[in-house]
Amino acid sequence: MEGTVDGFRYGVVTPVAAYLMACLGGALGLRCIVRTLLDTQSWKAGWLALGAASIGCGIWTMHFIAMIGFQVEETRVRYDASLTVLSLAVAIAVVGIGVFIVGYRGASKTTLILAGVITGLGVAAMHYLGMAAMHLNGEINYAPAVVALSVLIAIVAATAALWAAVTIRGFLTSLGASLIMGVAVSGMHYTAMAAVSVHVHNEGGGTWAGDSPTSLLLPMLLGPIIFLVLAGVVVMFDPLLVLGDGDWTRGEPRRTAAAPEDTPTSPATLFGTAAPDAGRGEPAGAVRRDAPVGHARGPQGSTWASARSRKG
Repeated sequence: MEGTVDGFRYGVVTPVAAYLMACLGGALGLRCIVRTLLDTQSWKAGWLALGAASIGCGIWTMHFIAMIGFQVEETRVRYDASLTVLSLAVAIAVVGIGVFIVGYRGASKTTLILAGVITGLGVAAMHYLGMAAMHLNGEINYAPAVVALSVLIAIVAATAALWAAVTIRGFLTSLGASLIMGVAVSGMHYTAMAAVSVHVHNEGGGTWAGDSPTSLLLPMLLGPIIFLVLAGVVVMFDPLLVLGDGDWTRGEPRRTAAAPEDTPTSPATLFGTAAPDAGRGEPAGAVRRDAPVGHARGPQGSTWASARSRKG
């Protein structure tokens, strides 16, 4: 018989919490990618890895928080621990491939499409691998058209997120992009769940391996959530990620045109005793061409010869 599937067992609590985790992972991942663009001297591989892990953990956490609210009324639902952990590894690894492609090859159209397709397929693979970890007394069936739509949404969402990461530099704009990314990822999840139908076995009992959602998922969610919090601390205390490429990156005092560093300063200029003719483009202490030979001008406009004659 057909089972009664309910994806909102706890009302809006699980969808809202799942959305917030997707936004958090997306925001941290985007800011880490931007970090490599703002400072080319930084450890690019480390920041890209942190960004990929943040996005992967955010997507995985979103999926399984949402799955806590999933139930089939006619049967219990359990989860296989090994497949659940494998789905997390797949999410981080495949998202990492897309992030590193964009991080090292730039934001050309071809690169974005390639990275977006790989990352989107990775997100979809994480979702359906997580669904494969679910065991119940029945068979899970999927509507092919809706599955294809969910994969397409995942690819479009991943491509848009990578484009935002390499195009949008400001903090507020990155935050807005992460909110949109959270909508796309959550939309992909619930679209995929709309493809699910369960045919429950008539016999009661049934045997299947795995742990219940509360006994397995809640403890496993703690690790990725703690990781996202720590990643958030790293981002918050990195001034370049918070302030962008502002004046703090230029710690040296600005030079003025009035006193260039490379121009030697004459004593006359230093003590304010420049010659009257200096304002007409004649430097202090220069020899006038119209003056008689041997009559070099002194700092005060008099000639050395006149000075000697007065002394005589």
